[in-house]
Amino acid sequence: MGTGGPVFDSSMLSGDMGSRSHGLAGLVGNAPTFREAISRLPDIARSDLPVLITGETGTGKELVARAIHEMSDRVSHPFIPINCGRLPDALLEDEFFGYERWAFTGARTPRRGLIAEAENGTLLLDEIDSLTSRGQVALLRVLQDRNVRRVGANTKQRVDVRFVCATNASIAALVDRGQFRPDLYHRLAVFSVSLPPLRERGEDIPLLARHFLIKHGPSAEPACVLTSEAEAALLAHSWPGNVRELEFAVIRGITYSRRRGGPIEPFDLGLSTATPARQLSYKETKRLSVEYWEHGYLVDLMRRHAGNVSAAARGAGMARRVLQRMLGRHGIDPRIFGGQA
Repeated sequence: MGTGGPVFDSSMLSGDMGSRSHGLAGLVGNAPTFREAISRLPDIARSDLPVLITGETGTGKELVARAIHEMSDRVSHPFIPINCGRLPDALLEDEFFGYERWAFTGARTPRRGLIAEAENGTLLLDEIDSLTSRGQVALLRVLQDRNVRRVGANTKQRVDVRFVCATNASIAALVDRGQFRPDLYHRLAVFSVSLPPLRERGEDIPLLARHFLIKHGPSAEPACVLTSEAEAALLAHSWPGNVRELEFAVIRGITYSRRRGGPIEPFDLGLSTATPARQLSYKETKRLSVEYWEHGYLVDLMRRHAGNVSAAARGAGMARRVLQRMLGRHGIDPRIFGGQA
């Protein structure tokens, strides 16, 4: 997963069990490998035991975690995602457990930790393989005792939280190498869900592409469509970035085809397997090349900063208003990365 917001939009697919979706909380796909991977989610959702979701980057691990939450009795309570790769030891206990007022210099007001914020809900620990040794010990203690102690507090607080973890790594291999605690691994992997990469569910590519055309296409205009050549380009691509990469390719296609006018052509998708169906002039080629590069840069920038426009602007060394203007020109919505516009 990683990270970023969910890849799909469940509101479009409720109640449709036919050619569009498996029908589970908006999870889109009919390929046998995908259907098998998600077939036990309703049973898993009825339990409060931890879940470990594995799969390559971009396969939709956070979406599956959200689906488990939405199908559970905890749906009316918070779903809190945490990227463990962004939790250095110095901030670990502050983020996980919170702190009391004046627990350390600068702590003028108390803060609830992320575990407490997920009370009665679901806590997603993404990139769990990145959790430091200190973090593994702290998490194991919570799983054993179901109590947390704020930094600077004298008493513990009971917590009721469902733990769901996600990773694109082999935790079992990390255990064998002594890089992950075996006792923590066995506590986290009571239930396991392994998501297949998109290259193993090629029949779902047209289905997903149509879904993203509806999701990201202009609501007040005729729906964007793919030419047969563009569909062929989608099917020919290897999709190392999986479903997330497909979504961004469709977003690019919508953006460029609307600007040019007409259906989405292969070269609108910005894929290495997509070649222009017509000979472009030097000026057009240069303009499209710059736009493709700029679009890819902005997508990567927003992904690295989880959709936070202010942080992304600082990282890019530009004014926030300039970045907002560029995002608008390319039709990039920060919210798909988990941020705010």
